[in-house]
Amino acid sequence: MTQLTLLCLPYSGASAMVYSRWRRKLPDWLKLQPVELPGRGARFGEALQTDLAGLAQQLAREHLPALQAPYALFGHSLGALLACEMAHALRQLGGPEPVALFASGTAAPSERSEYDRDLAEPKTDAQLIEQLRTFNGTSEEVLANQELMSLTLPVLRADFLLCGSFRPQQRALLKCPVHVLGGKDDRASTEQLMAWRRETSGSFSVDMLSGGHFFIHEHEPKVLRMIKDHLEPHRRRHAQRVALTG
Repeated sequence: MTQLTLLCLPYSGASAMVYSRWRRKLPDWLKLQPVELPGRGARFGEALQTDLAGLAQQLAREHLPALQAPYALFGHSLGALLACEMAHALRQLGGPEPVALFASGTAAPSERSEYDRDLAEPKTDAQLIEQLRTFNGTSEEVLANQELMSLTLPVLRADFLLCGSFRPQQRALLKCPVHVLGGKDDRASTEQLMAWRRETSGSFSVDMLSGGHFFIHEHEPKVLRMIKDHLEPHRRRHAQRVALTG
């Protein structure tokens, strides 16, 4: 059976575990590979990073040796920016381009100056907690848990700086399709989502779902179905090529 690898990049403050349950809900031909970032989860002992381009290059070097085509990249929020930068870094290292890039829940790289204008400076614990509250993805019970917050807030602070220090670069466009997902009540505007079109010479799509920033969890079955439907043609084409050359 021909498999297609799906590398998934987490959002701010999260570990790769946020995608772990997707593995049980995706078809066998789609191999889920959550990407763990330094300073969390299995990499808790490593230093947190605040340079997004540098982190993307590090992740590309780590994953390239085992990476085989076809593969796709998915990222939500911070993860979308990282996924895009990782696609460029993998190409720079001589690796294959992804068959698709899924950018979820955030403004395009060219729109970051306005979108991230309040993230360039480190935030206090109180500011971070208030930010979490506005995302509507964390219960008040969790926000009040000092032990849990002491582990979460340093990660979130570093991740916000990853976004706040990001500067888009002039470079050759990606060639793969870019599929954008947005929440109708999220802070990313339609214009900021549509600007992802500037990142590729390939095809482009935008799908809006009801809900706020964490619509990917609110509408998990629909999100997974959209990913599967976009990737199925790529899997079939690869299987046909293998059959012809094998």
